[in-house]
Amino acid sequence: MKFESMPKDHEAAVRTLAMPKDTNGLGDIFGGWIMSHADIAGAIIAFRRAGGRVVTVAVNEFVFVSPVYVGDVVSFYTDIARIGNTSISVDVTVFSQRNDGEHETCVKVATAQVTYVRVGANRRPVPIAK
Repeated sequence: MKFESMPKDHEAAVRTLAMPKDTNGLGDIFGGWIMSHADIAGAIIAFRRAGGRVVTVAVNEFVFVSPVYVGDVVSFYTDIARIGNTSISVDVTVFSQRNDGEHETCVKVATAQVTYVRVGANRRPVPIAK
């Protein structure tokens, strides 16, 4: 499930601060920076549910909704979308909290779906326990 607003009943899988080092030459936060954190957030829930090592095999969807600015607190919320025999797909919803000095706002900035495969010690796919 992708969240429409920041959920009150879920903890963010990852929460970080957008810093100047995360920008491109024009001062905008790189989309790849957001994608990297979304992949980490998805891998955390996939690892826990699969019961071991997972590897990213597909970014099925990634949609940028709104920009992220330097100083934003960026939160990545996850939910399991589907569990297959060896794979697990995770929905990731990204929100930014920003403060202009007078008001704090929360903005949905991206959604994604990432698929991971459970792998064993030999790094070959292994079934996920149901």
